[in-house]
Amino acid sequence: MLLRFARFVLAMSLLASAAARADISFDVVGVGANQYPIAIAPFQNEVQQQQPVTTVVSDDLTRSGLFKVIGAGDLSPVPYQPSQINFGAVAAKGAQTVLIGNFSPSGNGQVSVKFWLMDAASKQQLVGYELIVPPTKMRYAAHKISDMIYQKITGFGGMFTSRIAYITKQGKRFELQVADADGFGSQAILASNQPIMSPKWSPDGTRLAYVSFEDQKPVVYIQDLLSGKRWKASNFKGSNSAPAWSPDGSKLAVVLTRTGGSQIYLVDASGPNSNSSNARQLTNTGDINTEPSFTADGQIIFTSDRGGSPQIYRMSGNGGAAERLTFQGSYNASGKVSADGKSLVFVTQSGGYKVAIMDMSTRQVQVLTDSSRDDSPTFAPNGRMVLYETQAGGKGVLAAVSSDGRVKARLRAQAGDVRQPAWGPMLK
Repeated sequence: MLLRFARFVLAMSLLASAAARADISFDVVGVGANQYPIAIAPFQNEVQQQQPVTTVVSDDLTRSGLFKVIGAGDLSPVPYQPSQINFGAVAAKGAQTVLIGNFSPSGNGQVSVKFWLMDAASKQQLVGYELIVPPTKMRYAAHKISDMIYQKITGFGGMFTSRIAYITKQGKRFELQVADADGFGSQAILASNQPIMSPKWSPDGTRLAYVSFEDQKPVVYIQDLLSGKRWKASNFKGSNSAPAWSPDGSKLAVVLTRTGGSQIYLVDASGPNSNSSNARQLTNTGDINTEPSFTADGQIIFTSDRGGSPQIYRMSGNGGAAERLTFQGSYNASGKVSADGKSLVFVTQSGGYKVAIMDMSTRQVQVLTDSSRDDSPTFAPNGRMVLYETQAGGKGVLAAVSSDGRVKARLRAQAGDVRQPAWGPMLK
């Protein structure tokens, strides 16, 4: 019998206290088989900025597990333009590329950040770009640079200019927090003495859907992060849980118990004045149908016990017949498909609860983690990393693993525990 809802409530009750607005730091404990060596030189006039950009870029690339960052601050002279690079000295450091750049005023209080990624062997420019940002947006500029380097070297889109949402608990206080993808700049979006759970990002990254018990029952809310406005998107009789956004952001798939068992419905998510009294039922088979998530093309992935044990299924965004996707083992749940549709990440029972990934074309499954109490896996925007919750030292923590299982990272809160991560889309 699938009891995900009860299991999450139990897990939340085990949490120790967590510090409000605590930043999260990443410790890489496993790296890719072949790390790419890149030299990074301090940018000209960087010490005058509110945030050193090259430090953030170095941390981003190191955290990906795919790059070996080599300091180039000892080059003489330190290059700030491509013409100033001593490529022989860069190659002698073992670097294949070198990142250089400079800062300069750009009027209206803005700052120009120019940077170049140069190939050490060919001496050719791989990336050259200028960002114009206010002084307070240096971390954003750094993440943009990291994304451009990552995409150029790996061929995959970046993931650093994105955000994560998660739940913390301190005593009886629950908080829904949002932070940059590297854990910095955390902010409490909602605080309550009643449980908060299941945060989900809208496709454009401007809204969060979540479940709150502030009305003494589970109700699905939507909160606009720009205006701070929030409204009830699903408040029917019984339990309202497990929200999931449609690709266009106009609908939410939710799980309701209004007719007895847990079934998946579709409700309006267009705004505070939307008609939340109407819900269209999408499933009616089995006692428990839960944990919906949409694919990029509008199909719904969900967990159901209709086959006798919790397994992952796929159906049209309008409901109807469902296709079973998982067959290995007696428990598979919490499925989510990557943005490119090539991979399905989920939780499987195999010597405990572990994060696994399935190739959607071959249906081959690989277990990615070696812990035993994993849950809530969520893909990075580029599908190359998976963030999830687990247990360590008797408390809840977040961890990350690459989609090939080679890169692993632990996320450390400054104090306490975090749960229920959701990785948001790239910021624009």
